[in-house]
Amino acid sequence: MPTNNDFLKRLLAIFRIEADEHLAAISSGLIDLEKTPAGELWAETVERIYREAHSLKGAARAVNLVEIESLCHSLEGVFAALKGKRVLASPALFDLLQQALDTLGALLAADPGSGSPKSALAALMRRLDALAGGVKREPPEAAPPREIPDRTVASAPEVAATATLGAATIRVDTAKLDAVMRQAEELFAPRLAAGQRAIELRETAAVFAVWKKERAKVQPALRSLDRSLPQQGKKGRRELTKLLEYLEAENLTLKRVEDRLARLQRSAEHDYRGLSGIVENLLHDVKQMHLLPFSSLLDGFPRLARELARDRGKQLDLVISGGEIEIDRRILEEMKDPLNHLLRNSIDHGIEKPAERAQLAKPTHGTLTIAVSQKDSSKVEILVADDGKGIDVAKLKVAAARLGLVTSDELEKLGERELLPLIFCSGVSTSPMVTDLSGRGLGLAIVQEKVERLSGTIAIETHPNAGTSFRIVLPLTLATFRGILVHVADQMFIIPAVSVERVARVADLDIQTLENRETLPLDGQTVSLVWLSDMLEMPRKASADTAEKVQVVVLGLGLARIAFRVDAILAEQEVLVKGLGRQLARVRNIAGASVLGTGQVVPVLNVFDLMKSAVKSASSQPARLAEKPSERAKTAKQSILVVEDSITSRALLKNILESAGYMVSTAVDGVDAYTALKTGAFDLIVSDVEMPRMDGLDLTAKVRADKQLSHLPIVLVTALASREHRERGIDVGANAYIVKSSFDQSNLLEVIKRLI
Repeated sequence: MPTNNDFLKRLLAIFRIEADEHLAAISSGLIDLEKTPAGELWAETVERIYREAHSLKGAARAVNLVEIESLCHSLEGVFAALKGKRVLASPALFDLLQQALDTLGALLAADPGSGSPKSALAALMRRLDALAGGVKREPPEAAPPREIPDRTVASAPEVAATATLGAATIRVDTAKLDAVMRQAEELFAPRLAAGQRAIELRETAAVFAVWKKERAKVQPALRSLDRSLPQQGKKGRRELTKLLEYLEAENLTLKRVEDRLARLQRSAEHDYRGLSGIVENLLHDVKQMHLLPFSSLLDGFPRLARELARDRGKQLDLVISGGEIEIDRRILEEMKDPLNHLLRNSIDHGIEKPAERAQLAKPTHGTLTIAVSQKDSSKVEILVADDGKGIDVAKLKVAAARLGLVTSDELEKLGERELLPLIFCSGVSTSPMVTDLSGRGLGLAIVQEKVERLSGTIAIETHPNAGTSFRIVLPLTLATFRGILVHVADQMFIIPAVSVERVARVADLDIQTLENRETLPLDGQTVSLVWLSDMLEMPRKASADTAEKVQVVVLGLGLARIAFRVDAILAEQEVLVKGLGRQLARVRNIAGASVLGTGQVVPVLNVFDLMKSAVKSASSQPARLAEKPSERAKTAKQSILVVEDSITSRALLKNILESAGYMVSTAVDGVDAYTALKTGAFDLIVSDVEMPRMDGLDLTAKVRADKQLSHLPIVLVTALASREHRERGIDVGANAYIVKSSFDQSNLLEVIKRLI
């Protein structure tokens, strides 16, 4: 039988949970009170806080925590004075009340009996009592532990249950809840296996039916043969008769096997449907038990924002919406620090001081919005937006260049859309100084890492003097998820569907080369194309026909979009991710593994790693182009027309191509080139862009408009490196666009090798 001490420990644990709820309600009420003007709503808020303080006092008395009881009594006096309008609300009053809440939190966190500095507690209570018009008093001495009769100890479990049964709820240790979730998730594998067995039985029955149909054709043929045999072949006819009798007798056996196979198939499908329903309902119910409203995380933000703004001499209105939306408790725990950082970052860097905002004709109070919304049945979006100064893109460029993330040439080419994601790189900060809140350039990198570890995405938008917004998309639960099953280099992989923007089949001929990288036109945008096998360091599967369809999976992470080429897209299905174990805690590009219904273990890919690997591969080396078997049979002496007005560049290109085995003709501008194309036969055109009379872009457009020449591949080699020129080159029909500043003869030869 449990002792008094055991029961008191359990009672204290229940009290702490209840006390946390009361403290959160009081804190939230004080924030509302500070914003609410005097009136009926103000009086209701005071009454609500007063009741919470009274309930906390009573709960503390029940577990003999005299210091908490006394402090709550002093708070009651202040709230009673507010109700009676004997005390006027002021910033100093709210600061004092917040200090009292901090003290209550510290008393709750301390071990029972450890107490707190009496002088500090006494001073705080004297100030509260003075405001309430009460008498001064010293902090109380801790009372001796109460004796609890044996009969109460014996009924302890009932006491604990009674405290919560009235509300139709029960508190369960999260460790137990997590254990139930893991066991429920383990049922997912048998469910998939049962489905696979049903499919195999269905396929076996189909094969059996085909075989039976073919077998039925044998007997008529044998009877015809029996009738056609001459009478003198008596022995042969006897053997044939025996075979016919056996086949007729076997029909009954085959019928029984067929009926049994059909029953097994129906039973397997029935069992699968039943098991599937039970597992889905169980997983759904356990997931629901893990869900908590966002308000459980966001309720503390108003007070935090108030304190940070006051410390920085700023005025701030915090607007929170969508707190009622529920999400997996484990995701909430992981998102606490990222959201805290975004809030601190907005207050420290985004929101201006009142005087500065007034100069910009903006309201002196800044606005910080945290809005939670349901994106679809499996995702939720968190918007963190302020109306502050926005991100200084020029400073971002300087910080990125200082860290060597991009070269100065690349910085000039990048637009704001490409630059902003650099803010998430470790060490990048636009702040001129390091404060206790921010400025080290680590926070946003950690925010992105945590979001993407949860299979989420984060995107950023900013406008000068209008503010910055972060949009975070997260799954609602961490249990099972939808995955795309793909085939790469004779191996299957799973890509989380939450990061897949689309899957597509595109013609191999639509693949273009832009600045030595393979690209693909999708939805009016040019998207980088990489081979998934390259990212996984696996051999490519060669394609024998340039006109065949290529299968790609387009992944999106924040604002970035990259198309990954795969050998085959097999299916989309629900999967359960299993860890790789302590020995393989971190494997690049791999997030875990999943077991299919066939029992095969399939790696689950890490989208964040894949995107980083693709960007790193594209920036460190030219795109590797697949060698097609048909290219081996092509003759080396193919004809190329080089169009270049510079004598030096023309000679250089001619020398490079002739050394590679091509036949080369030259033209000095677009007019000269078009004349040569009409009088000769060529396999490819290499052209400059800037030329007299007719430039390379006009030449490309003219060739594409000519039915006899429109099939010719065109490679533009030019000094024009801006995005507008590159996009115009692709728009007029060029197959590749190579910038002279990053020119490498091997790149040119690889591009030509691919195109002809």
